[in-house]
Order: sequence, then C-alpha cells, then structure tokens
Amino acid sequence: MNLFPSALDELVEKFASLPGIGFKSAQRLAFYILSLPEEEARSFAGAIITARENVRPCRVCQNLTDAEECAICRSTTRDEGVICVVASPKDVAAIERGHEYNGKYHVLHGVISPMNHIGPDDIKVKELVDRVAGGTVREVIMAMNPDTEGETTAKYISRLLKPFGVLVTRLAYGIPVGASLEFADDATLMRALEGRQEI
Repeated sequence: MNLFPSALDELVEKFASLPGIGFKSAQRLAFYILSLPEEEARSFAGAIITARENVRPCRVCQNLTDAEECAICRSTTRDEGVICVVASPKDVAAIERGHEYNGKYHVLHGVISPMNHIGPDDIKVKELVDRVAGGTVREVIMAMNPDTEGETTAKYISRLLKPFGVLVTRLAYGIPVGASLEFADDATLMRALEGRQEI
C-alpha cells in the first residue's frame, strides 16, 4: 500500500536524484514545496524552467551565461593573456570570491576520468587549445582539484599546450591557512615543502 500519492513519491524521487540529497532530505524538500502557496510553487518551478531554457555555455570560455558571451569574457579590464582552467562553473565562483584573480577562465565541464569513461573528447579541451592557438595567451593556470583525475587532466592539457610556447602553471598545494601541521598527511606535507616560497 502506498502511503502517499504517486505524484508526491515522484517529487521525492526527483529531489533524491540531486547530488548530495538523501531520501530524508528529499522528502523534507517535497513536503516543503507542497506547503508553499500555489503562486510561490509556480514561481519556483518557473525559475527552474527559465534557467534550463536560458542558461548556456559562453562561446569563448564555456562558463555559464544567458548571453552569447559571459560577463568575464566581455570585460575589457581583465587580462586576456592569462587563462585559468577549471573543471566546473562552481570553481569560477570559488576563485572569484577571492577578488585576486584578474584574468580570464576556461571551464572544462569535467575532468579526464577513465574509470567513469570520460576522455578528453568528453570535456572542453579542444576549445581551450583553439583559444591558445590564437596567439594572445601568455599563461595557462591549471586549477584542478589535487586528485588523480585533476592531475591527469592538468598533465594531459599541459602536453597539448607545450607546442604553443605558453607558460603552463598549476595552483600551489600545501597546508591550508589555519591548519595544524600535526594533522597534515604525508602527501600534503611533501607538496608544501616542494612549493615553499621565500618570505
């Protein structure tokens, strides 16, 4: 016997299919949506549909935008000679929160992951190579997660870009600000020592 109507069960299933949402959280979200006034619920559903219809990759950097080019690519105050390569649009948001980087971006929309059957042709590598081939780029910063897939992707792209004579760098690895050395793992300590800087 079904405890709830099938429409409610389907709503719970849809929420549960989202990353990081378990069954109990999905159920809470579904009940919350049902408790909204009809106008708010329709507005919520409309926002999802509007975003799905209007948000698309920027034709230059592949970041998400609702125009032909994103605001960062359209900006005339940012350094076009430096491209920061990230795996997802969320990474752009994270770097922008720091208010320190003033170059452009390139969003790969994934990383090379043979275990998940994701190869170079499944992410936006060709578009990056085409941008670098244009001749205006001086440096490409690889800003991938420091895991196996991120390292593999960074090394693969680095080899592709070598013939163009651009400087390819990666983000420094090491001890996070405010962390204690005694809790750092061996790999983190090794990377921190390798990336040490003069003060």
